[in-house]
Amino acid sequence: MKKHLVRTIEEALKLLGIETMPAIEVEVPPDDSMGDLATPVAMSLSKILKKPPGKIADEIVLSITDRTIFERIDIAGPGFLNFKFTKEYLYLQLGELLKQKSSFLREDIGRGRRVQVEFISANPTGPLHLGHGRGGATGEALSNLLRAAGYNVDREYYINDAGKQVKLLGLSVFAKYQSLLGVEYPFPDDGYKGGYVEDLAKELIRKYGGKYLQMSFSDVSDIFIDYSYNTMLSCIRKELEDFGIVFDTWQSERELFRNGEVEKAIEDLRNRGFIYEKDGALWFKATAFGDDKDRVIIKNDGEYTYFTSDIAYHRKKIERRYDELIDIWGADHHGYIPRMHAVIEALGYPKDKLKVLLVQMVSLMRGGKPVQMSKRAGEFVTLREVIDEVGADTTKFIFLTRRPDSHLEFDIEAAKTQSSENPVFYVQYANARINSIFAHAREKNIPVGTLCDADFSGLSVPDELRLIKKLLMYPMVFEGAANAHEPHRITFYLQELAGMFHPYYNKCKVVSDDTVLTEARLALCEAVRIVLCDGLEILGVTAPEKM
Repeated sequence: MKKHLVRTIEEALKLLGIETMPAIEVEVPPDDSMGDLATPVAMSLSKILKKPPGKIADEIVLSITDRTIFERIDIAGPGFLNFKFTKEYLYLQLGELLKQKSSFLREDIGRGRRVQVEFISANPTGPLHLGHGRGGATGEALSNLLRAAGYNVDREYYINDAGKQVKLLGLSVFAKYQSLLGVEYPFPDDGYKGGYVEDLAKELIRKYGGKYLQMSFSDVSDIFIDYSYNTMLSCIRKELEDFGIVFDTWQSERELFRNGEVEKAIEDLRNRGFIYEKDGALWFKATAFGDDKDRVIIKNDGEYTYFTSDIAYHRKKIERRYDELIDIWGADHHGYIPRMHAVIEALGYPKDKLKVLLVQMVSLMRGGKPVQMSKRAGEFVTLREVIDEVGADTTKFIFLTRRPDSHLEFDIEAAKTQSSENPVFYVQYANARINSIFAHAREKNIPVGTLCDADFSGLSVPDELRLIKKLLMYPMVFEGAANAHEPHRITFYLQELAGMFHPYYNKCKVVSDDTVLTEARLALCEAVRIVLCDGLEILGVTAPEKM
């Protein structure tokens, strides 16, 4: 619908002598009575043409030569153009949706451009929490969305395995190892206290017995650090696979140091004039690119900061020749964005080559009351605990029911209900209902093959026409979601579509003695199923046939 409308307006503007086409914005009017689609193009042309927008709107309407697809064209307010499509056009497009399926629904926006999406990247020092899960659901859905939109997408997990936190995990496990074997050893004040630390220590006892008793941590640090973080990383991999997330690449921070990438990055920036020494430390001149202060990359004791390896990591990303880099971070890292944009610019690229999406934390509720503690992690509820209780599909879908940068309350009891309170159940149940309708039709020996050729003229009930229009809006929603990097728009749409289908199912009998109407209604149900499945696939959520 949007394509046809834009093409119609462009043809009218050419007849008015406008050679350079403006961006034609198309939106859905707030009220059905106003029309199906609207555009403020007359207002955007007002300054260029030096005419009132109402007059431009009049001229556009008069210049539209082919009006066969429109029931009416109205001018509203200061110059909005509202368009209502004919039933015949809606029926024709419904048939095309049934024929082309995903080709009709998805727009090739990316045209093969390479995009890297880096997300989760949690320190391998403990189980994943709900915030990591929300970032994972966002990253996976965005990757699916961009790939469906014609981008060549790589998913990457950055392993922070070279910093202080990994060493602290090893020390925490070492202290617990000594304690379990009866030796008093001071537990680090800021050490990891979750039950998983004791599990790691017990595994090392099973493997090595008391071999490392009475030894200093410095003598065996590599053994305890490597075993602990590798075990936790394996757990994270398995947990993400169970959550339906598989990464294309896993980039180790240690590897950046081992391969000389960190030193190369420092030298590159030094040669560009953005590295200097002060007070015995090495600094990056971030203020040259709008950051509020310069940043230390090597401290006066010779220790590298976290920022240093991040510079090397993003430099390596750029060298891999991606057209766009997308990082998904926790909202508490928002202050880190200006310095990373400064790095991108210092390396000779526009800062918008890197897009950062922020994800807020999740508050877990049970029957409206906060849940704060976990037996497994000690300080937070793990993603695994929630997946085990409500399932991966439900967890993922609920994470995607809000903008990622807005606060989310996840009520675990509501998530287990089989009702409209549970958003994923409501959407999946619409798909299951359609499957049951088709099973019933087959039992009655009603042919359900070439439904795209059905006679749709009987679909005249207002609920049916609203459903058809909603289905034909999906490509517009898909395009907007891909361009804005906002997969939650698909979630909103699916909830609205399911919210329209269920009342229709209750009100209108699909399989009846009227064979022509039955075939048309089956076709409409099939179109709903096609769109539901497409959207759920993008979100990484299954579309069960039965529930």
